[in-house]
Amino acid sequence: MTNRILLFIITVFILSCKQVPPPEPVLPLPSARQLAWHDMEFYAFVHFNMNTFTNMEWGLGGESPALFNPTELDCRQWARVCKEAGMKGIILTAKHHDGFCLWQSEYTEHSVKNSPWKNGKGDVVRELADACKEYDLKLGIYLSPWDRNHADYGKPEYITYFRNQLTELMTNYGDVFEVWFDGANGGTGYYGGANEERRIDRKTYYDWPTTRKIVRENQPMACMFSDAGPDVRWVGNEEGWAMETNWSAINKDEFYPGSPNYKELRTGHENGNYWVPAEVDVSIRPGWYYHKSEDHKVKTLPHLLDIYYNSIGRNASLLINFPVDTRGLIHEKDVEQILKLAEAVKADFANNLAADKNAEATNVRGGSKKYGANNVTDGNPDTYWATDDGVIKASVTIDFDKPTEFNRFLVQEDIRLGQRVKKFTLETFIDNEWKEIDSQTTIGRKRILRFPNVTASKIRLNIVDSKACPVISNIEIYKAPKIIVEPEIIRNQSGEVSIHGFDNGLDIYYTTDGSTPTSVSAKYTKPFLLNKKTTVKAIVIDPDNKKASPVSVAGFDVSKEKWKVVGNFKGVEHANLIFDGDEKTSWSVENKPPVDFIIDLGEKLNIKGFTYLPDQGKWNPGIIFGYELYVSKNGKFWGKPVSKGEFSNIKNSPVWQKKEFKPIKARYVKLSAISSAIENGKVGIAEFGIITE
Repeated sequence: MTNRILLFIITVFILSCKQVPPPEPVLPLPSARQLAWHDMEFYAFVHFNMNTFTNMEWGLGGESPALFNPTELDCRQWARVCKEAGMKGIILTAKHHDGFCLWQSEYTEHSVKNSPWKNGKGDVVRELADACKEYDLKLGIYLSPWDRNHADYGKPEYITYFRNQLTELMTNYGDVFEVWFDGANGGTGYYGGANEERRIDRKTYYDWPTTRKIVRENQPMACMFSDAGPDVRWVGNEEGWAMETNWSAINKDEFYPGSPNYKELRTGHENGNYWVPAEVDVSIRPGWYYHKSEDHKVKTLPHLLDIYYNSIGRNASLLINFPVDTRGLIHEKDVEQILKLAEAVKADFANNLAADKNAEATNVRGGSKKYGANNVTDGNPDTYWATDDGVIKASVTIDFDKPTEFNRFLVQEDIRLGQRVKKFTLETFIDNEWKEIDSQTTIGRKRILRFPNVTASKIRLNIVDSKACPVISNIEIYKAPKIIVEPEIIRNQSGEVSIHGFDNGLDIYYTTDGSTPTSVSAKYTKPFLLNKKTTVKAIVIDPDNKKASPVSVAGFDVSKEKWKVVGNFKGVEHANLIFDGDEKTSWSVENKPPVDFIIDLGEKLNIKGFTYLPDQGKWNPGIIFGYELYVSKNGKFWGKPVSKGEFSNIKNSPVWQKKEFKPIKARYVKLSAISSAIENGKVGIAEFGIITE
């Protein structure tokens, strides 16, 4: 009898488990094409077109096809680099705003067929499609709706032309995973020789519902990008980050290309009615197209890692742009940095400490193993932990069995049932008590938290608020190695020196006597004053494995504490930015050369030279080309310049400039900007210094 009762209980339990229904979906939901897009996660943009050869970002449309002539074009190199970097696809600018087409379009002469490249027989889109197939990458197409070359732009006839070209691209090159429609539409242009300004109604001109049918019918699995979709939305900036709160839903009908409420795209809408997830688009350099002047501005590994965690780690995809150079290759410096990122990401996620660990939850849907807590650590994306209906506050705890050190926490919702979590916290069990280490809002497809190393025996995810019962499919925990790169050394105007390492938990050592720092040198703990002329060297050392970074070297002259700019310039209150030691800040004046910058050093010094760093910004360079430098003891009598000439090649290489001359005693210096390297009506300085005896 006892065995029969036990068998009955087991049978009832099994049947009851089978009868527990899954959670009801929380609308909106991603489509099949969007789910496939979410799995792409990390892919490349390639900006390569007429602008590459004119050194512009936006061409005007009247450029001759004869200018397009790459010497070593190799799409297989692009694909190989992207594959090695862990990317899953490449989106190509098949036509940018200037209207030049990288394929053999039968609807225009403004294309590669009239260029000297391959005697007009080449097709960049075809070569990339073949390379992507060879390296198992997916192909994406950027087609600018704006065309500054076409004579009919702004008229109904252009829409026919645009749709014809879209059809060519959607039917001749195989499968396409994403079609990119830029939000820039209308303005000045060549327009077949009219050379005028043309504006269009961005809401109605393209008749987007009809235009998009071309993509839907020919590439049903292709997602379309625009400011607000329909499938993928802009993240609201081009700097490489999504907001910490990032809903995949938006009220799509409230947006149109160029709409003024674009900042709402950064967070999405908690109660949005369409699933339109965010894509983070950012270039590996300041510009989208190749400019030799930016060869020294390729983003560093720390910067790229921040971008990775602030995009993929915040429920978005990451689209990193390579400005292919005039040879037709991804530049060596870009390759070096993207492969460093790939290596670092691989190391960060090498060993999942939560894999197959036991998990327990405060509530399990219907008490069913099907929705149990261990589903978050089983590595199966098709299983999940869920709670009973109405239970929107719950916790899941992972037990490591022993004290374990970690610094990364990855969590995913099963977005096939919608995005639900509105707020969560993370706690660790240390010294027999729970301690909160983070508090955040949304999760979505993937959320990754970074924090200093923590050693704990357990970790607990608390769902504090949710739109419905939470559905958590995956939790991963890692101990990422520290990034050991040379520290940054900065001295501000008051003479205070600060030294910064990229990662937490690293020791910094420095010297001020010119010697190479080691672990027995002075340990940096806080900023310190250093007013004299000297050289500071610094390293970071990982206390765990004693690995040391390369040595950073910063040479400083006399303190600039007493310095001030003399004159009645507009915005002169910001002039101290040229003394603040921060290369990313600058001061410019809205004056065409010649412009005199007079600086009172506050005391007489023996001067034998000066240094100048031009504005490092993308849109406000104001780079000085021709110069004269004068000195004075009283700021009234200047005499002849002690140095004059030009900063050679500064437009292409806007790095530190150093000029020396015969020593002379003076209190005032005057840098006369005689001419500008870029004619934009501005003259500016990022940093200015003097060289003393």
